[in-house]
Amino acid sequence: MEPTSQGDPRVLFAMNLVLSTAFASVVIWGLSYIDVVPFTLVNVASFALVLMAVTYVVTR
Repeated sequence: MEPTSQGDPRVLFAMNLVLSTAFASVVIWGLSYIDVVPFTLVNVASFALVLMAVTYVVTR
């Protein structure tokens, strides 16, 4: 068996940042579409940070 590479942590962080932000944007847009929360940069950034933290905890 070959050892698996963990990858460069900076690349993993950047991918997590981009994907979490994109997903957060879609979710917040959907919630603003049905008038649950307003679509603001603060809401998107907050949800993206929560997603990043959850992703980090789950993958560790």
